[in-house]
Amino acid sequence: MFKWFVQTSLGSRCLTFGGIYHDHAKQHPYVRLSSDGSPIDCTKELPVRLSSWVRGRFAAVTTWPVWALPRWLAAFTVVVVVADVALMAAALSSVSIRAHDLELFAALLVCSAATVELTRRASENKGFAKDVYAVWELPVAILLPLAFVPIIPAIRTALTQWRVRRAPLYRRVFTSAAIGLSYFAAGLTFRFLAHVLQASMDKLTAHALAWMLTVAACAAVQWAVNQALVLTAVKGSDPSVKLREVQFSREPMFNDVTELCVAVLVIFCVANNMIALAFAFPFVSLLQRSFRHAQLLKDSRADSKTGLLNAATWEREATAEVIRAVRTRTSMAVALLDIDKFKGINDTYGHLVGDQVIKELARTLDGLLRDYDLAGRFGGEEFALLLPQTRAVDAFRIAERVRASIAGLSVIGATGGERVNVTVSIGVAALDSGSKREYAELMAAADAALYRAKAGGRDQVQMISTTRGLSAISGGGRSAGGANGSRADVPSAFRR
Repeated sequence: MFKWFVQTSLGSRCLTFGGIYHDHAKQHPYVRLSSDGSPIDCTKELPVRLSSWVRGRFAAVTTWPVWALPRWLAAFTVVVVVADVALMAAALSSVSIRAHDLELFAALLVCSAATVELTRRASENKGFAKDVYAVWELPVAILLPLAFVPIIPAIRTALTQWRVRRAPLYRRVFTSAAIGLSYFAAGLTFRFLAHVLQASMDKLTAHALAWMLTVAACAAVQWAVNQALVLTAVKGSDPSVKLREVQFSREPMFNDVTELCVAVLVIFCVANNMIALAFAFPFVSLLQRSFRHAQLLKDSRADSKTGLLNAATWEREATAEVIRAVRTRTSMAVALLDIDKFKGINDTYGHLVGDQVIKELARTLDGLLRDYDLAGRFGGEEFALLLPQTRAVDAFRIAERVRASIAGLSVIGATGGERVNVTVSIGVAALDSGSKREYAELMAAADAALYRAKAGGRDQVQMISTTRGLSAISGGGRSAGGANGSRADVPSAFRR
């Protein structure tokens, strides 16, 4: 028999951790709490089942939301976080910190925290948000030891989670790690280039141009690494996201370039004198407000439930496009789309399922239409499509493809077991090349075509053109009114 134990003093008592081995078979470990004066009379032994404790902790880890992601994405998230922690540990093991470094880090941290507070007042945008935190965090990577690099984004992310808006914890952790790795890349790039160019902080003014170009190159490296990591996760979690729109269009790219240029200026000024932060903060705050204003303008154009254009914006864009098409004598088309028996879906499955149907339909439209087509939510269950530079026959084919794709949708109900099948009716009005019509006339024709599609049995497309009247019928419900597709006559602006 073999015994082992470890004792520690807790005031007037003694806490003993021990275990007993008998004939090479391990018994359950124990915890013993004893009084110093009477170890036998006041002793209590509590069995400790280490295997049960370990299993409990492992079971808790397996319930983390991160494991609900696709397997490769969950692994990617873990690798990014572990890499950031490993680099931080390596940097901390060989760091040499001066008092000036702590002062500068504290000043930059205060600026970053103040920016978080400004974000709290304006609220954080959901989805892919733009910010100005690189203005305060990039100087840490360039001017301070690398051990500080992952700390400031971690603190800022924690403040955002606490003060601004709660998000899934694994997303915050991944974002902090991805940003930390991008700043590590920028810091290492700066140290390499500074060594190659033999640049020195003491000769900053003498080599200002080369120094600023070096910092600008490091900022570009930081941006590239951060975008590669974050956009990989964004696309993996939601394949429907169009990266070109959310990140690589003109407005997001302009915002990023502006942020990095300001960061380079702040680094240059702070490297000369830390008091420059006091003068930079109001300017950066104004830049942040301009980013928020641009996002508010974008949100004001979109329908909050679907992300498509709202009715007012779509009507404004469509009116301008009709005027342009008439002036340039080019063809175009509009289409009105209505969900068949949508009230029955709400009454049978509930309004939450009805909202899910609307969202799935909007995603389908966004995936099927061309980049220059415009889709908007025109009413409760009614959508509008604008098809520029599109002939009547092509508009009809696009509408039929949309109808067929939506007819193939199967939306999962609220209980998770039942599936809701959806169909739509579509009315198309085509403006032929050289025709002179106004927006109101074109919409009246599309509405008349939609009415015919509804009256003809639903789940079909009907089209009216400026020269051929009722020219095409297609869809699953066309047999309801006869083989020739004849319907009750409905007045139309283009009927001859």
